[in-house]
This record gives sequence, structure tokens and C-alpha cells, in this order.
Amino acid sequence: MTETELLNLINGGENIQVEFKKSTSEITKDVYDTVCSFSNRDGGTIILGVKDDGEILGIAPKAADRMKKDFVTSINNSQKINPPLYLQPEIYTIDDHTLIVIHVPVSSQVCRHHGRIFDRSHESDIDITDNSDMVYQLYARKSGSYFVNKVTRFSIDDLRPDLIERARVMTASRTANHPWKSMSDEEMLRSTGLILKDPERQIEGITLAAILLFGKDTTILSVLPQHKTDAIFRVENIDRYDDRDVIITNLLETYDRLIAFGQKHLNDPFVQEGIHSISARDRILREICSNSLAHRDYSNGYVAKFVIERNQLYTENANRSHGHGILHLSSFEPYAKNPPISKVFREIGLADELGSGMRNTYKYTRLYSGGIPEFIEGDVFRTIIPLTPIAIEKVGPEEKETSKTQVETQVKTQVETQVTISEKILMFCMKPHSKSEIAEHCGYKNTKSFTKKYLRPLLDEGRLQMTLPDKPRSQYQKYITVSADQKRTD
Repeated sequence: MTETELLNLINGGENIQVEFKKSTSEITKDVYDTVCSFSNRDGGTIILGVKDDGEILGIAPKAADRMKKDFVTSINNSQKINPPLYLQPEIYTIDDHTLIVIHVPVSSQVCRHHGRIFDRSHESDIDITDNSDMVYQLYARKSGSYFVNKVTRFSIDDLRPDLIERARVMTASRTANHPWKSMSDEEMLRSTGLILKDPERQIEGITLAAILLFGKDTTILSVLPQHKTDAIFRVENIDRYDDRDVIITNLLETYDRLIAFGQKHLNDPFVQEGIHSISARDRILREICSNSLAHRDYSNGYVAKFVIERNQLYTENANRSHGHGILHLSSFEPYAKNPPISKVFREIGLADELGSGMRNTYKYTRLYSGGIPEFIEGDVFRTIIPLTPIAIEKVGPEEKETSKTQVETQVKTQVETQVTISEKILMFCMKPHSKSEIAEHCGYKNTKSFTKKYLRPLLDEGRLQMTLPDKPRSQYQKYITVSADQKRTD
């Protein structure tokens, strides 16, 4: 940059890509906030030695070299700027005033300053760390850096409409007026960043994330042949295994099968939280299974594992690491590895906000086994849950329970995000069923009270309908879930 170009930049004033800092003798903290925001937005230029109104003050000439050194040292320190940046400040002299100019390019990764995320808005640096929507939008802008955002040659026809409808039902059961309720399948996929435009070919298509979440098994295998999760129970036969489930399917049903496998082999002792009895086992399973599925690196051929042994339960999955070693709850900084998948998991209730999984796992592991879980960051991410002997003792009646179908197991799980009774009904009634069949499926014998408490509200809300609406008391009456397409037509 020439002196004339620099003067023109100063005369143009601050904007979304230009920032002035007084900083006459020291690098102030807000300089790094701006580095972070420029890196996260569109890049920009920081000029030290200039007031906000464009008045050139200059910096102390003797301080210039030290300030440059301090700046370079700081941005290479991952404890301050993460990921570390490699920038080289330049010294200019304008009308006998010394200035330091820092060019910050846009980064393919989300940048943090002391764990906080900044974005650029006009001439201001905005701390968006606690705004989940803005954080998600930031990750979405950097979609080119996420493997699961790769646009494929497949179309919506290669996805399973029943899985998309299941996700819609799950969100509606948690939020009555959820936007997905009135969206078409395509609109729903677009809203979650699962349909994108390929920047090179300039054509739209469904992403790898869409296929992982809602794809047919054949479609998944054609684009990600390495996709697999290996669930292993190894207590007696430690050379091989006592039980195993090799799971090669979409993420929603993978989650179901991992939860069912864990429930099959782990006891669920009575645990009290405050005045309520809870299933610490199921809450641990929910956190570690959703974490493994939502944050693994799907570009890597490493086979993800879910292993139960005599003294521990652990998961392993390929990982785009942001460091190495054991993560500590007090200093842990969460990173979204696959934002579109994480967003869907949050919307349907399989996960909470970014970073909450680690806190919840700590909490419920202490209740379940009295131990402390370990989270180990690296190219392979490992979560270890210590177990007590009682956790893996033979489970009498529950073994019978696990012989039921996968869907029955899922609807009986006591995980915090388990489907509600209303959601069970809507999922079960994707095919017509009688009142007695629905009540029995939900574990109720008294159909009169069941109808009043559950069926009637769903009918009134238009989420369920009779197959014989003109004959409500017919012995042949059945009930079926109203699809989103039917609602839009109505």
C-alpha cells in the first residue's frame, strides 16, 4: 500500500472493513476484538495511531517495533486468539506521524478472542457469543470449510420423506408453532442450510449433511461408504465382544440404535435430582451419542465407536481438532464442527446449545457412577464415562424389553428428549390405527381418559384426523397423522 492509498483509506473514514485505533504506545485489548471480527466477516484493515474521527495522532516512534512484536506474539498465542493468526503489521510515516497498519484477511474458520466470538457490523465489533442465532449464521457463512456442506448430485427424491416428517413432528411436539410445521420439505431443508449452491458449478443441490440426516441407506453408502458406527459390549469376552451392533444408516436411526444398545446393557439405578427421580443413564447416553453424531468429522474413514466395558463406557470418533489433550470444564471453548447437523439436532431435541453437553455429562456421570468423565481432544475425539460394577450387572426384565423393535425401544426411552405422548401418537399414526391400538402403544388401558387427555387435543389442533370423520363413533374408526402437505392444502 502506498502513502497516497493509505491517506485515501483514512479520509474515507471507518467502515465495515476499516478501523482506526488511537493506540499511541500500547496495543489495546479492542485491537484484538477487531482482528477477530474482521477475520470472521470479510477481512479488513486496522490503522493504529488514528482517532475514530480520522485525525492522525501517530504512535510513539520508539514504541513501534515493540508494539509490532507484542501484536505478533499475541495473535500467535492460542490462549488469546484461537485459531492463531499469522499477520505481519507494517509501519508507515505520514506527515512525520508513525502509523502501524494491520491487514486482516477473512478466515475459513471462526475466530475467537479469549473465548469470545466477534462479528463486524458497519464500523463496530459486536460480541455475538451469547446469541446462538448469530453464531449459527456465522458458521453458515463459512460453510465452504465444512465437509458436510458439500453439494451432491442427489435430489430431495433421494431422501426419506418419513424421516423429514418425523423431524417435523418432533419439533412440533416441543414448539407448537414451530416454523417447520408450515414448511414444505424443500423449504425446511433450505431453512437449515441442507440445500446449498455449489460455488464452482453454480448449481443447487442437497448437501452431505442432508443425506446423513434424512438419506436412504443406499444414498448414504454411495457418497460416504466409510460411514459406520460400531457399538460393542465387551465385559466377559474381552478378546472380542459379548454383543455388537454395526450401524450403517441415517443419523436419526443411528441415534435410536445407540440409545437402545446402551439401555440394553447398562442398568438404570434409582437417582434423585432434587425432588425428582431421573434416569442419569439415559441422560448420559443422550449427551454422548448426540455429541458423537453431530460433531464427528465425516470426511475421515475412522470408524466411530461406542464401547461398554466393565469399568467404563467410551465413544471415539474422527475429529477436526482445535487442540490436543484433556478438555477441562472450567476452560473449555466449544466449537461447532457440523453446524447444519447440530442445528437439526437442537431443533428436534436430540441436543441442546453448543457446550451444554459437556456440562450435562459431568453432572449426570457424578450422579450415575460418582466418577468424573474425560473428554480428550485430538484427531480422534474420545469421551470416557467411568462405570461402577452395578452398571453392567445382568438386567433381568429390561433384557426382554430390548427384544422389542427399534421403534418401540425409542418411544419407551426415558431420555430427557424422549418424544412426548403426543409425539408418540403422531409418529405411530403415520399409518392409520384404532383408538385401542394407539392407547396400548402408549401404555394406557383406559381409552376414555386417554382420548380426553391426548387424542381430542390433537384432533382439535388439526394434527390428527379420523379416517371416518362422518362416523366418529364407528367401530371401524381409525386415526392418522395430518402431514404438513395436507395442512398447506387445507
